[in-house]
Amino acid sequence: MASSKKLKMTLSIVSHGHMNYVCRLLNDIARFEHRDMEVILTLNLPEPLTIDLASLPFRVHLVENAFPKGFAANHNHAFTLSQGQNFVILNPDIQLLDDPFEPLLAMLQRNRHCIVAPLIVNGTGSVEDSARNFPTPFSLMKKVAGKVLKMPLASDVLAARDEMLLPDWVAGMFIVVPRSIYVSLHGLSEYYFLYYEDVDFCARARLAGYEILVNQH
Repeated sequence: MASSKKLKMTLSIVSHGHMNYVCRLLNDIARFEHRDMEVILTLNLPEPLTIDLASLPFRVHLVENAFPKGFAANHNHAFTLSQGQNFVILNPDIQLLDDPFEPLLAMLQRNRHCIVAPLIVNGTGSVEDSARNFPTPFSLMKKVAGKVLKMPLASDVLAARDEMLLPDWVAGMFIVVPRSIYVSLHGLSEYYFLYYEDVDFCARARLAGYEILVNQH
């Protein structure tokens, strides 16, 4: 087994009966031939494993839950098993067309004390609303008015620096957190079960002086 000094990343993937997505994602990651990472795959629900984990170019640690756990509990448990210098929370339905890991690791090298994420696009190529500002009373009123009037709302206008966006928080579908930061924040809050763990985590990170950065490319 590789030592933690040689592992740049631990990827934590949780499946809720989504083995088809998991297989596609693991094969996507394998295309980039990273040997400086490991994957912790958590099966939150019983399901057959339909991929040969030993054939992948990185180690996969399989966790099979006896009962379902929440988003935070699953990833926090994966972190206790991890060895990578950076902890990557990754949804199983993410599809990787190009290697996102090297640019994100480069961002961490250039920008200390930060959490990073890629720009997420949907199947039509439109940018997902995965990086946002914290809500304000005015923005909440606009959201309510938009629902009542059935009008679409414009995406948040985010601060930017160089080629990076600086949102208040990013969705937990793909986040890269340096190990030391995850430890200092005591991981994700398990007071939440499926929603707002990412908002809470980013809020606590910002209060602790860490930046949230999104790679625009």
